[in-house]
Amino acid sequence: MKILKNADIKNKSVLLRVDFNVTLRHENVVEDYRMRAALPTVKYLLEGGAEKIILISHLGRPDGKYNSKFSLKPVSDHLAKMAKEEVEFLPGDIRKECGDIKKKIQKSDKRVLFLDNLRFYDEEEKNDKEFSKILSGFGEVFVEDAFGVCHRNHASVVGVSKILPSYAGLLLQKEIEILSRLLNNPDHPLTFIIGGAKISTKLPIIERFLQIADNICIGGALANTILKAEGTSVGKSLVEESMVEVIKRLKLTDRRLHLPVDVVCAKDKDAEDTVHVSAVGKSRKDESIFDIGPDTVSLFSEIIRKSKVVVWNGPLGYVENKVFARGTDKVARSMANATSKGIFTIIGGGDTYLILEELNLMDKISFVSTGGGAMLDFLAKGTLPGIEALS
Repeated sequence: MKILKNADIKNKSVLLRVDFNVTLRHENVVEDYRMRAALPTVKYLLEGGAEKIILISHLGRPDGKYNSKFSLKPVSDHLAKMAKEEVEFLPGDIRKECGDIKKKIQKSDKRVLFLDNLRFYDEEEKNDKEFSKILSGFGEVFVEDAFGVCHRNHASVVGVSKILPSYAGLLLQKEIEILSRLLNNPDHPLTFIIGGAKISTKLPIIERFLQIADNICIGGALANTILKAEGTSVGKSLVEESMVEVIKRLKLTDRRLHLPVDVVCAKDKDAEDTVHVSAVGKSRKDESIFDIGPDTVSLFSEIIRKSKVVVWNGPLGYVENKVFARGTDKVARSMANATSKGIFTIIGGGDTYLILEELNLMDKISFVSTGGGAMLDFLAKGTLPGIEALS
């Protein structure tokens, strides 16, 4: 893989793909971890003498058409404050106004410029060749630093790198180096904690980690699906029905796989007066599981304490309601405590690091990956389309 430190960037226009898919509220950035993580690459390019840095990113899911709600203008403004560098935002349709935008870039006295949301165009997610050519026309060198989308076959991820001299940015290089440690002779005991809703998206990583991990702790709605496949009653809980038969055939009975032993139930997510703790399999038919119980928290925390490396992706309960976020919060604190004792801890996924951010624990984790799905895919496969494109 070609890396940025080996690139000739002096006096050149650099097209920089970042993942600034951050949380906005009232047109203000309220969570900027991905931006902070990519800032060293921006500063490296500035200090290395790049003439212009043209940033490209996506934000949300605007369904292939312009929607002011998903404009990157607030993100561009936030970047200017973070980098202490003037940033020129360049709105407009990059397909129809390509020539005009290029002229603005050439005439601009700013070194950092920002195009609007790539997902305003269907062609981005279709990896359209003509769209890749349009994007490539904005720079002389391409730097891929958006690890969070490197599992996508999109124009800005794999299309542009076929046209321009292309390199991995500092963030992408760091992500690959740290996550590769888990695949190449990791320290043991190695523990993987996985939560979230859909087991279909996470089954490949569970199967992969059953080959290399000492413990896999499972919570969230995906645990419900496994429990149901095992014949355990889960009441009205969220279950991925299409996966029940698949899991039955896989016979996920490995002793290293740790499912909840108790759960927090309620009649629905807002019926707080019906909340109670129940042993697994003992919840009533008119109830749903919304969180792991205190005994499960203790079990997972003890496993974390005895590990040397712990990787966590996905909330362990319905964290949108604070009543059902307690299990996740306590496991997060166990992760932070483990880090202070010298255990190497890794978290990934937007939901997971938002939880850490709220608890002021981000700096108490050894490494926070900017990828969720990308992190899981990389750990399952050892590579990603966006990384392969840089070979």
